Amino acid sequence: MSDAQLGRKGKIVQILGAVIDVEFSKEVGIPAIYDALVATNPAIDDKENNLTFEVAQHLGDNRVRCIAMDSTEGLVRGQDVIDTGAPISIPVGEKTLGRIMDVIGRPVDEAGPIDAEVRWPIHREAPTFEEQSTSK
Repeated sequence: MSDAQLGRKGKIVQILGAVIDVEFSKEVGIPAIYDALVATNPAIDDKENNLTFEVAQHLGDNRVRCIAMDSTEGLVRGQDVIDTGAPISIPVGEKTLGRIMDVIGRPVDEAGPIDAEVRWPIHREAPTFEEQSTSK
């Protein structure tokens, strides 16, 4: 993901284990609850935007409290965080059956990438009984 594809930028102002507070400028505003934010954590690997946070609370004063989906060791106050403008989503469909994924949809079963065409947010209404089927 390039910065051009992503939304507004904020800065980390507090790190308490997996709980991260991020401040955004008044001009850009704050992300919605459940939106995903990303940052680069060199302690995880050398990939850009390799750490995902989920906005859990609006604190006021243009700050949000987030939950990190991986290790926060290596993060520092003042570090840039980017709002993706969307909630965390995971792949869904036939290609995901029997696969094991982490909470942000990355495969952890060592069976290669998941080439699903559709992704759904992790926070969504459950399908109704009418929408569910036990046959193909």
